[in-house]
Amino acid sequence: MSDRERDWDFYLRTVSNSARDSSFANDPASYPSLLHAVKKLCDFCRQEEKSSEDLVARVYPHINKLFQRSTASLSQPTSPNGILLLVILQFFLDFGEVVLHDADPSLRTFFRSCLSREFADPVVAAATLDFLNVNKNKLLFSFPNLLPQFFPLLLKLIAWNGEKLEKAFLKVFPGLVSPGSFLPLFPSLVDLPILVVALEKVERSSGSLIGSSIASIQKSAAPEMLLALMDEAYTGSTIGDGGGDSESEESSTIDVADPVFLELLKDENDGLAERHWTSPGVAAVLQAATNSPQSDRLKQILNITPRLPDMYFTIALRDANNSLIPILMARNSTLFPDKNYMYEVRRRLLEFMLASFQRSPDFIALLKKPIVDRLGEAYDSPEKTELALQLCWAVGEHGGGGGSHKDAARELFESLELLLYENLSSSRLGLRQESINSDSRNFRKSSQSRLLCFVITAIAKLATYHRELLPRARVALGCSISNIRFKGLEASS
Repeated sequence: MSDRERDWDFYLRTVSNSARDSSFANDPASYPSLLHAVKKLCDFCRQEEKSSEDLVARVYPHINKLFQRSTASLSQPTSPNGILLLVILQFFLDFGEVVLHDADPSLRTFFRSCLSREFADPVVAAATLDFLNVNKNKLLFSFPNLLPQFFPLLLKLIAWNGEKLEKAFLKVFPGLVSPGSFLPLFPSLVDLPILVVALEKVERSSGSLIGSSIASIQKSAAPEMLLALMDEAYTGSTIGDGGGDSESEESSTIDVADPVFLELLKDENDGLAERHWTSPGVAAVLQAATNSPQSDRLKQILNITPRLPDMYFTIALRDANNSLIPILMARNSTLFPDKNYMYEVRRRLLEFMLASFQRSPDFIALLKKPIVDRLGEAYDSPEKTELALQLCWAVGEHGGGGGSHKDAARELFESLELLLYENLSSSRLGLRQESINSDSRNFRKSSQSRLLCFVITAIAKLATYHRELLPRARVALGCSISNIRFKGLEASS
């Protein structure tokens, strides 16, 4: 017997014994030798061209049984099986056709049973992304729904492990986008900082995330964690604080977990869910994050996240999907409260929205209702004012969707008229002027002037596309000129 044959027999016995003996498979001390044996057997199968199929057929039953036993033992905290399962999955992908093994159930088992427990392990996280990149084409062709289904879990990899996995994650990212994940993915991207904060709170409350299932933590501890988040937000204490009345703390409970909190921590895509930003859970998370120093992990994700929409929007522009734009409008004013982060994300949102209208002007007519709604919110906050400015420009520039959309253009024109007359009368901006400081008053006046310019321009452009609107446009512009002259005379006197 040659050395190669002896090595083969030794490694095969090691795997066979482990597959049969659960105590051996679950023994951390035996893990390195078992992992080495599986790797060597896989190498033998790849290197032997003539007898490869025979070798694969001999080793497959043992490796398959080992996979089943390893996934079944993942609930035990001493089972570091992530890397081993990835090696076995690679064997299934390489030789599945030879032994007629469908790798899809095995891949899904890995995500649900292993990665959900070990995403916080930097070694397993890095190895998972490497595995997905190596097999990217095969996965997208043979299992196109796999990565889109588990995109929330894969986002946890980058959220928890940060910049050291950014390059590998960006290579995987396009595979997360599919018709079924396209819309749900966007809110999850912009909420990555909140996901980090939520995961850090889970870790403080329940201990290390490695080896623990978030799903089980949610069921047992989510109400208590939510209560602690709210306590931190409104009293300044932290989850780990030991002060206060322990008896009252123990008796304070919440009957049901906040749905937004559960939505943030899910592992699988279950469709587009509305995230209620006024809920106690989200309000507490945002308030606590604003009042406390940012962790290194949060700083990293605030830096990484704006680059992810760049890739996402590139795909969205290619597919020309107008369903995304109302979501962008809604999320423009609901972002994680970090100044630089909000600026970078909002800039990308507005640039994509304008690029979409440039590419498909008829989107403006199709999205008439959400556009009218956002124009009506122009005075509610600075970010809503900026959104209204960009929408006014787009409506005018593209003629309300084009010459064939006369009804939509008329309704948009009426909204611009209303906004113009509200601006001229200063009905909203003039309220309680005596109660606000000079800086705020100056900012409001500046916003009012900018909005007036954009609205006048949009009305004029819209009327050039749709000539039937010219008489009303002349009246509106005449009122604007008279108002400007009156203010000028008032200022000079």
